Amino acid sequence: MDNNYKRRALGKGLEELFNNEQIDFDSIEEKIIDSTPKDEIVELDLDQLRTNPYQPRKVFDEEKLQELANSIKEHGVFQPIIVKKSSVKGYEIIAGERRVKASMMAGLSKIPAIVRNFSDQEMMEIALLENLQRENLNSIEEAMAYRSLIDSMKITQDELAKRLGKSRSHITNMLGLLSLPEEVKDMIIDNKISMSHARVLSKMENKDEIVALANKIIDENLNVRDLENVSKDDSIEKIHKIKKKATTEYSYIENILCEKLGTKVKINNNKINISFSNINDLNRILEILNINE
Repeated sequence: MDNNYKRRALGKGLEELFNNEQIDFDSIEEKIIDSTPKDEIVELDLDQLRTNPYQPRKVFDEEKLQELANSIKEHGVFQPIIVKKSSVKGYEIIAGERRVKASMMAGLSKIPAIVRNFSDQEMMEIALLENLQRENLNSIEEAMAYRSLIDSMKITQDELAKRLGKSRSHITNMLGLLSLPEEVKDMIIDNKISMSHARVLSKMENKDEIVALANKIIDENLNVRDLENVSKDDSIEKIHKIKKKATTEYSYIENILCEKLGTKVKINNNKINISFSNINDLNRILEILNINE
């Protein structure tokens, strides 16, 4: 009776998490684990598992995977992964792909798992949330994750920003990267150009000029201020004209801080003003700044 109640509560909780003001992957996973009796946590063969088709992460940090593999070798897998039985064969990973890859590297043949029957849309949303809130996705992966959430949940950029505790400008800037030429996206993924550089490039219209400037950034080691100065040339086509009068001596620092903190930052009268939308957003910013309350 109690377990059935927990399962009903879990279903309701999942629906609420996807429709409430804020969504949080840790809350979803915690609800799933807490509502699962220990005798329902099963040991699955690693070769039965396949990647969630909605997994946004395409590039995994081999060094960090090896660190996790070493930990698993010594201590085992502490937290079960969450999977869905595949309609074809085996299971699809909903949450915990890094644990699966690291377990394989550690030489294990099995992994503890919880089997749940989620819809395809829930699988996608859970995978996106896990990566957005737990992993350091590269900028292009992050932008694609935002686009997928907006499309699947049929919400606006502003609504997504509120639910994820991000600024609207951060979401807009990230989505702007998706319009860049593929070769420039590859430069971002390979860390050849920074997100701050990429944001300036994404305001430009002509693809050939974008590629040429991206190469110029690399060849001449242009900083963001240099690029902004070049981008203000009236001969360069822009999606949105850059307002020269809005530029101050601190603009490039504001841009760097905005990108790092994911919120609006203004420098004026020798003061730095950092915006936040609620207590969760403030805690997120404090964590980024490594400030303990």
